[in-house]
Amino acid sequence: MISCIFEGQTNIVHLRHVVVDALVVKDGQILLVKRGPGSYLEIGKWAMPGGYLEMDETAEQAIVREVKEETGYDCSVVKLFRLNDNPRRPKENNRQSVALIYLMKPLKKSGIHDHEISEVKWFDLNNLPPVETMAFDHLETIEKYKANLDK
Repeated sequence: MISCIFEGQTNIVHLRHVVVDALVVKDGQILLVKRGPGSYLEIGKWAMPGGYLEMDETAEQAIVREVKEETGYDCSVVKLFRLNDNPRRPKENNRQSVALIYLMKPLKKSGIHDHEISEVKWFDLNNLPPVETMAFDHLETIEKYKANLDK
């Protein structure tokens, strides 16, 4: 958020943040993370791995980094699955995140999750956590992915 002063008036400008999220899928299962005490929002809820795009990195570099940090898995990008630019995304408080959501292929587990995550778990795509335990609008994205499989 940036405060700007123009001729005695203060205007609050809410910036859009670019985030990347991953659909890490293998053999009918999806890899989800439980947001831990190091997270800022939706603590204790299940989410797709992801995070903010950092300076001097591409979105693909960011999602590979975020998945590794949050899950310990090395993954490769299969494709960009979806752009979510909904200006009314839930749990966004006073900001708007634009998410680039990638389909990822897990290669190998080579590390552990970071301090932002309390648990990493594979879920069957047909047996996902209850809606009230899912963070943000991630369940909506997973449902769109599942619907796309049927086509």
